[in-house]
Amino acid sequence: MNSSTLDSLPQGRKHPKGLYLLFFTELWERYSYYGMRALLVLYLTTAFVSGGLGVEPAQALSIYGIYTGAVYFTPIFGGWLTDRYIGLRRAITIGGITMACGDFTIFLTHSQIGLYIGLALLVIGNGFFKPNISTLVGELYPRNDKRKDAAFTIFYMGINLGAFFAPLIAGFLAEDLFLRPLADGTMHYGFKWAFLASSLGMIIGQLIFSVFSKRYLGMVGLKPNKQLAEENNENQNMPLSPKDKQRTRAILILACFVVFFWAGFEQAGSSFTLYTKNFIDREVFGYTIPVAWFQSVNPLFIIILAPILSGVWLKLSHSKRGDLNMTTKMAIGMILLGLGFMILIPAVLQTGSDEQNIVTRANIMFIIFTYLFHTLGELFLSPVGLSLVSKVAPVKIASLLMGVWMAAIGVASLLAGQLASLTATLGYLEIFATIGATAIILGLILLAISKKLVLMMKEENAVR
Repeated sequence: MNSSTLDSLPQGRKHPKGLYLLFFTELWERYSYYGMRALLVLYLTTAFVSGGLGVEPAQALSIYGIYTGAVYFTPIFGGWLTDRYIGLRRAITIGGITMACGDFTIFLTHSQIGLYIGLALLVIGNGFFKPNISTLVGELYPRNDKRKDAAFTIFYMGINLGAFFAPLIAGFLAEDLFLRPLADGTMHYGFKWAFLASSLGMIIGQLIFSVFSKRYLGMVGLKPNKQLAEENNENQNMPLSPKDKQRTRAILILACFVVFFWAGFEQAGSSFTLYTKNFIDREVFGYTIPVAWFQSVNPLFIIILAPILSGVWLKLSHSKRGDLNMTTKMAIGMILLGLGFMILIPAVLQTGSDEQNIVTRANIMFIIFTYLFHTLGELFLSPVGLSLVSKVAPVKIASLLMGVWMAAIGVASLLAGQLASLTATLGYLEIFATIGATAIILGLILLAISKKLVLMMKEENAVR
């Protein structure tokens, strides 16, 4: 992106105004995704007569893992098409419309076939939307701008504002507002109305983006990278330089660590959901908290903590010593994830893992503190990782590498589903303890090789 284009962007006090447009656009997309994430396992495992699909828990967890994994694989193809043919802004619009159609399809049907068609549309749409909106955030700033870490943390708040409201609204619609008794006394849940709300959310997000993008984004993201390179007389087919290859290898190494982080983190929508439903005492002042609402604990913590960490990163970047380097932050994130699992160990020792013979339930604070540590870990790792890819990735394959970064999360989601399904045979204690210990060990390894990775990613201006 040339400096004249950036100079034409409307500026806020500290960041371009376009950042906040992307913030709200991403908010609605995450509302759609996290509404589905909160309800999918519950929808699958609830009896057909009660508004669900009556699928066995192990199969439901596998379907959940396949879905959450697939949404992170398609960004590779979406990123490649965007780099060469589409352009960032057009890809975001295509993705948003496709996802709105996916949620609406599930609303209209009450069958496994209808669900699979809807999930497929969500997966395809996400491939166009997810990597490109993150890349577009990076395009608002010069390549090594010190504000980028703070900008991606602010952007991350948009992700989690949508993620916070989605389970609350979805859970309220499905488990409260549209919950009704049938003639035989069976309770019927209103899952379909939650899916409709997600579709409407996507439509709102795309209307906001379409109306205001010209004003706040200017020319940024309109043309494919291939076309921009040709206009600047650059050879798009020219091979990557040795330094470009080295930086790409560093991104791929970090992606391997990210796989295990998200495999642990994604237990929130699978094994944590079932453990919370069966083994956590959810009654507070006489009201039983809907299971889906626990999916809002993580984004609530992010909304509270993200501005604090964003300010810390910005202040450190202007200090004499400078900010922590990116890989150190990511290593700390891995360790915090592992500690979160360790908090649950005493709870599982108290409750056991036998859903057919529940003697006692664990205090609600166990799962809340687990989410707190996982949130801190996420804030140290995820927005920093997005910022890192935007800084380090060779320009002509920026969207593709962002797609690869998302694909690492896809691999993690598939692994998460398999790990969660093992709780039925191995038990929660063994799975939670294994994931927690492995995350801490990998965090320490990443911390040990942090300086080496920073050297691999350095350009003329050092990447921290």
